[in-house]
Amino acid sequence: MTLPSVRRRGGLVPELSPDGRSAVRGGVWGNYVDQVNIFLPVTALAPALPALAGPHATATTAALVIMATLIGRPVGAMVFGQVADRIGRTRTTKIALAGTAACTLGIAAVPDWHMLGAATIGLLIALRFVGGAFLAGEYTSAIPLAMEWSTPRRRGLVSGRIMAMAPWAQATIAFVTVALLALLGPDAYAAWGWRVSFVAGGLASLVMLVFYARRVADAPVFVRRRRTPGEAVGLADVLAGRWAGPFWRVFGLMTGLWFCTNMVVIVVAQRLPGLGITPLEVSLVLGVASVAQALVMARTGHLSTLTGRRRFFVVVGTLAAAAAPALWWGVLGRPDAAGPGALGVALVGVAALQVSTVTLYGPIGAYLNEIFPTRVRATAYGTAYSLSIVGPALYPFYLPPLVDRFGPDLPVMALLALGGLMVAGCAAAGPAMTPTDIERNTLDAH
Repeated sequence: MTLPSVRRRGGLVPELSPDGRSAVRGGVWGNYVDQVNIFLPVTALAPALPALAGPHATATTAALVIMATLIGRPVGAMVFGQVADRIGRTRTTKIALAGTAACTLGIAAVPDWHMLGAATIGLLIALRFVGGAFLAGEYTSAIPLAMEWSTPRRRGLVSGRIMAMAPWAQATIAFVTVALLALLGPDAYAAWGWRVSFVAGGLASLVMLVFYARRVADAPVFVRRRRTPGEAVGLADVLAGRWAGPFWRVFGLMTGLWFCTNMVVIVVAQRLPGLGITPLEVSLVLGVASVAQALVMARTGHLSTLTGRRRFFVVVGTLAAAAAPALWWGVLGRPDAAGPGALGVALVGVAALQVSTVTLYGPIGAYLNEIFPTRVRATAYGTAYSLSIVGPALYPFYLPPLVDRFGPDLPVMALLALGGLMVAGCAAAGPAMTPTDIERNTLDAH
């Protein structure tokens, strides 16, 4: 089965009931809204941070805001994953969407430093931490729900479309930021223009909340496998019990992916101004790279169905370990990187850098959910996906000393290579999940 045949035969969800189609569409568009809210501080808030947080705001301040979200997410995944495995995916998704909307709209209303002083940045960090927990609750429940409704042979395709919403969200934020900066000018944008994006993100979460309340129900596989009295399942069973082996293996795979993501999305955004690229041009570079990443990622999910999940991760992870450091050097590490033509090189190079690494996420929604049984699926998926963020997210503490000793590029290149090799190695230690295995995996076989 090829990708074109999938499209001709009805798109993502031709064989499903109305509830199933709504769940899959909710997974796709819900993840888009989720990712918009996750990435808002990376692009939309950055140009306004000095005005919002005061003249002493630095790149470290921006990193702390981003880290608050990243660290809040594993907390939310562990809490909401267990809730979703007990009371249902749909109910948990609605709770998480309501909390996300409240936190994002709260940030849009945060007073600047003229009114609160240093408390402004503290409030912003607190809201991002709590919001990160709710954001994790959304994808921890909604993505397993979409996978449980999907047929085995289309699960990779659905996963790719869901995961591709992350770069589409990044592109949306980047291009909206470019438009607002051009329309309002830097001063007006810093004063109030950035709040427009946060208001839009909060309202979008409310729209998804209404959609789930009216259109989405739990899949039959969850209804059949509700937790039985006395059955000892939950976070402990995932971390240290029966499912600990698979969990820590996919945890290692996800850690490698997060190393790559932080380097090619966040650190790249911080490094591009050093090439003489303006904030508006940085947003343009990130937007173009995100579009390229999204177009490829939407297809890698189904590609893994055709090749087998293990083979896909081993081959593409190994290629990423080799290609990503070379691409980083070509864009940022060359002695003449800041010379004429830096913008053109960045437009092409950052896109290639993200395509070579972050598109590995395409099959993740399917792969992680296929490994774990229904009774712990949301807990295991959300925790593996989110807890693995923590080590890579602490890069503002361990990367600067490495940069001081080895220069600005070698440590990043080493982390990129390590990330790709972790993906390949951890996948190699896991099940083959051949096309035949995938076809037989109904998510109800455990």
